[in-house]
Amino acid sequence: MEIGLGSQIVQYLVTGLSIGCIYGMVAIGYNIIYNATGIINFAQGEFVMLGGLIMVSLTTTLGLPMLPAFVLTALIVAAIGGLFERLAIHPLKEPNVLTLIIITIGGSIVLKGIAMFIWGKEAYTLPHFSGEKPISFFGAAILPQTLWIMGIMAVTVMLLHLFFHFTLAGKAMRACSANRVAAMLMGIEVQGMVLLSFMLSAGIGAIAGIIITPIALVDYNRGFMLALKGFSAAVLGGLGNSSGAVAAGFILGILESLGAGLVSSAYKDAIALLVLLVILFVRPSGILGDREAGKLKAF
Repeated sequence: MEIGLGSQIVQYLVTGLSIGCIYGMVAIGYNIIYNATGIINFAQGEFVMLGGLIMVSLTTTLGLPMLPAFVLTALIVAAIGGLFERLAIHPLKEPNVLTLIIITIGGSIVLKGIAMFIWGKEAYTLPHFSGEKPISFFGAAILPQTLWIMGIMAVTVMLLHLFFHFTLAGKAMRACSANRVAAMLMGIEVQGMVLLSFMLSAGIGAIAGIIITPIALVDYNRGFMLALKGFSAAVLGGLGNSSGAVAAGFILGILESLGAGLVSSAYKDAIALLVLLVILFVRPSGILGDREAGKLKAF
């Protein structure tokens, strides 16, 4: 019985890490836009949803191979993110933060409605990237897709680190997050960096949606819960700190998996909200955040 329990714990941990990767990527998307604009983009979950649904259409309906469809989906959703910023955020002249947050909530509702109109209310899935035969690990069965999720997240974080530290655009975004006025005086086009932040955030959300769809069905209503849990991870890790967001995503995913497996799956979605409330009361800056959670030092 002890061996069986140990195998179950390993299974829950692996499952928690895989879903935690998704929460971490959603949280990174939140942080990128937060650092560039100072707002929380509550449409971030819809980018994840659109990533999964568009990937399904490109592969199953149009018959594109997996790799070209993967890249094209990320580009399409990134373009949608940029279009959202140009149409809804850019035209506003010196809006307050509350107005911007309300606009992102409205954008989330609009994107959800468009998705329901195009794909309907049914749920979709994707084939696993490299088969469905599980791999045995200390008595637990690990799907190859889980390894894909972890690997793609690791590559995404590494590429973001390189982008923010070794490219001109990345350094300009970091400068805008540190001091927008100073960045503007140095000749950096701040509005262009805001547009780039929305596109980058949407692209990362699309990647998260693509890699999770083979093991979790996706539908038009999927984005809300992912947005809530990603936001919980962002707050837990410290808004503006994407290294903290990655760690918090793992913590949240593991807590959720252990809670669902050892207590009851009925409380699965409540765990993220409970963690969010506790952190807001105990340490609003997050476990790795500081009082000035606005510096893009995450990577």
